[in-house]
Amino acid sequence: MSEICPRCGLPKEICVCSVLDKEVATKIRVFTQKAKFNKVVTVVDGIGSDQIEEATKNLKKMLACGGTYKDSTIELQGKHINEVKSALVKMGFKEDNIDLQ
Repeated sequence: MSEICPRCGLPKEICVCSVLDKEVATKIRVFTQKAKFNKVVTVVDGIGSDQIEEATKNLKKMLACGGTYKDSTIELQGKHINEVKSALVKMGFKEDNIDLQ
């Protein structure tokens, strides 16, 4: 017998929690800031803590850059504001919920 998801009660193979989390109306903010030695980093804020590790991995792979996640933010090396928006849409997040600053 397969495992049951504690949130939705469905078997893990057909669990819909991750899809529903992406469709929830949470605002995702994308902006740049200066880091050490005048380097620019792109910051993505507002992705749920249960998806942040996978989202970081996918963004780094799609944008061919380094990065990390801390608390509830993702930091990507370089200026990738517009590319991050298109990558997040490809990952399943709603375009209306992504705010570029």
